[in-house]
Amino acid sequence: MTSIPEQKALDAPHKITLDARSRLSVTGVLEIESFDDGMIALATTRGPLVIHGQGLHLQELTSGGGEVRVDGTVDSIAYEEDAPTGGFFARLFG
Repeated sequence: MTSIPEQKALDAPHKITLDARSRLSVTGVLEIESFDDGMIALATTRGPLVIHGQGLHLQELTSGGGEVRVDGTVDSIAYEEDAPTGGFFARLFG
C-alpha cells in the first residue's frame, strides 16, 4: 500500500461523483485493493470504500491525483470499518 503520513492522508481531497448510476469518479484513492465486474475495493484517504454493481470496469487511474473512474451499473457505495481481507477467492470461500 502507498505509504502516506496519516494526517496528510486525512487532509488530502476526497470526492465521489456518480452520474446516472453508470459513471463513477473517486478522488483521494491510495490503492485499488481488489476488483472484478461485481465489486471494487479501494483504500481512500477517508477509509476503505467498496463499490458493488454489475459490469463494473476500471476505466482510468491517475496516480498523481489518486483518481479512479469506473463504468458500469453501480448498486451501492459504502465505507467499511475494515478493508476486505484476502483476494477474490478468500472472500468467496472464506
